[in-house]
Amino acid sequence: MEVDEDLEAGLLRQFNCMLTTDKEVLIKELQTLVGAHLNEHTARFYLEMNDWNLQAAVCAYFDLQSFNKLPQMTFVKDITIGEGESVPPSTKFIKTWRIQNTGEEGWPSGCSLVYTGGEQMGAPPCVSVSPLAAGEMTDVSVEMTSPACTGLYSSKWRMTTAQGSFYGDTIWVIVQVDSGGTLALMQQMVNLKELGGSPPPTSITHTTTTTNPFAPTHTQPHHQPNGNLIPPLLPSSPPRPLQDPSLGIQGPVPPSLPNQDEDTGMS
Repeated sequence: MEVDEDLEAGLLRQFNCMLTTDKEVLIKELQTLVGAHLNEHTARFYLEMNDWNLQAAVCAYFDLQSFNKLPQMTFVKDITIGEGESVPPSTKFIKTWRIQNTGEEGWPSGCSLVYTGGEQMGAPPCVSVSPLAAGEMTDVSVEMTSPACTGLYSSKWRMTTAQGSFYGDTIWVIVQVDSGGTLALMQQMVNLKELGGSPPPTSITHTTTTTNPFAPTHTQPHHQPNGNLIPPLLPSSPPRPLQDPSLGIQGPVPPSLPNQDEDTGMS
């Protein structure tokens, strides 16, 4: 293993100063030596594996990292809650990022998105992420709750392997908590759409007359040119068949009209 001379000298100075057996101090010192990307769980793993020998733990870490190539991840864009977007206080929202595997190999199983700093805003400490093939993209969502006080808040998240090694870009959520947040208006529009968006009924009452379709039809009598009235034709029974023995023709008998001479008194 090749180590830069300046780095080696710095490590030796820190090793010479390490005369403590406090495990918590050793964990913090290991994180300082190898980088802030090493989380507490992984630092404890390397120290326990080397009987809490700080120098041996550092060497083991770099040796293992040289053999195990970490996955690659690139942040693509914000899907929801863009940078600086306002949210009302104490409001639940879902933050979604789009990320991509920009490496040449697929991700191993057990990868997750982990909260690493800033305002956690009620979010879980980690969210499982399905393994991505090379070049594949996915959307990762975390449910959060905006703080009760107005102001600008940020939260930092990173991808990690099942062994606790961070990789890829650091992704952020930055929200402006404001009583007039745009998220409140969007929720109202969604609720209105779910309710149908119909305006409330007015106080005007329209009267509707229902006609019985089975009631008999009443027609008004018609006037002849001479002023006499022609009584209306009333519904009658079905016409009787007409039989003419001489012609052999059968047919319906048309309804008979009143005798106009009798109505007018003319012969």
